[in-house]
Formats: sequence, structure tokens, C-alpha cells
Amino acid sequence: MNMIYFLIGCSILLALIFLAAFFWATKNGQHDDTYTPSVRILFDDEIKVHDKSEKCDEDHI
Repeated sequence: MNMIYFLIGCSILLALIFLAAFFWATKNGQHDDTYTPSVRILFDDEIKVHDKSEKCDEDHI
């Protein structure tokens, strides 16, 4: 029975740590912008510019 009290105490302590981390993240602005990350994946790739010297001849392929 003592082990159950110990585990309940540990779980409450862990829950309080996660709650404190959530409030800390909210205070520091972690959850302010919810729109940009959802569209950032659409524009992730950069446009690649190919030089004419790197272009292979299509006749030899």
C-alpha cells in the first residue's frame, strides 16, 4: 500500500512539472503563432538555379 502512495505522489509531481513547463512556454510566446508552421511546409524548398555549364547535353542521353 505504501508503494501506491509513493507512485501517486510521483505522478502528481510529474504532472506539476509538465504544467509548469506549459505555463513557461506560454509565457515565452511558444504558442503565439499557430498559422505560420502549418504553411511553412508548403514553401520549404528553395528554387534551384542551374548554370549552363552544369547542364548536360540531351543529345547524348
